[in-house]
Amino acid sequence: MGVVRAVACGHLLRAGAAGAFEQAGLTGFWRRYFAGRAAAFGAVGAEPVTAAFYGFAPRMVARALPSVWERISPADALAARTAGATATLTELFAGEQPAEVADLLEQAARAADLGGRVLAAAHAGLHWPDDAVGRLWHAATVLREQRGDGHVAALLTAGVDGCEALVWRAGLEGGRLREVTQPARGWTDDEWQAAADRLHEKGWLDAEGTATTAGREAYARVEQLTDELAASPWRHLGAADTERCAKLLAPLADRAWQVVPDDNPIPLRRGGL
Repeated sequence: MGVVRAVACGHLLRAGAAGAFEQAGLTGFWRRYFAGRAAAFGAVGAEPVTAAFYGFAPRMVARALPSVWERISPADALAARTAGATATLTELFAGEQPAEVADLLEQAARAADLGGRVLAAAHAGLHWPDDAVGRLWHAATVLREQRGDGHVAALLTAGVDGCEALVWRAGLEGGRLREVTQPARGWTDDEWQAAADRLHEKGWLDAEGTATTAGREAYARVEQLTDELAASPWRHLGAADTERCAKLLAPLADRAWQVVPDDNPIPLRRGGL
């Protein structure tokens, strides 16, 4: 569900969480990113985070982990992330009443199938905030990670590695994402080109790096499997409450889009792929 991803997008935390992390003794966007998102695992090293996050070059993860835990504890990182998210979203949602949608999202998140979903399971096991905005953020995070874990499984099923997934996704938009995505995920030009060559051999990219018809069809199959693997929370919630949840989330997502840059490397697109 795109509106859930918009609300849970890490770019919402650039301003709000930065101050909270800095007060806790942690500076630098990528240190904050890896500390905040990986803290649910505890004081973990680079290898399991590289595996779970999937799209990052191993060396980029290793620059932050495990050394970041010498600067901040996982508990403090989680507290800073939650505080920053809550402050940012509370400001964005001023005038809205998020209690009902927070209840619905929490129901969905608590019903999520967590088998094989390590990131979702780690976040689902954390303390749930008491306030409506905090619960909404936490539920959206669990649901986002649950879908993301399933997407990794779908990519593995398709035989696509982390770098290839990014090159493939960039190829769907004519390669325009490369200048943002490649440095944000830490891959070298040689690694990016090697991944493009492998996808070209599959027939999924042409010689210029643009997705072929076969590549688009294969990507659609990955997205379909991802959606199927992410369906359990919404089946539990039921059609009527899922529709109600989407209706209530729409204006909140519109607020969130105000601070999500168009060139985000996720890549998250309003109404896009």
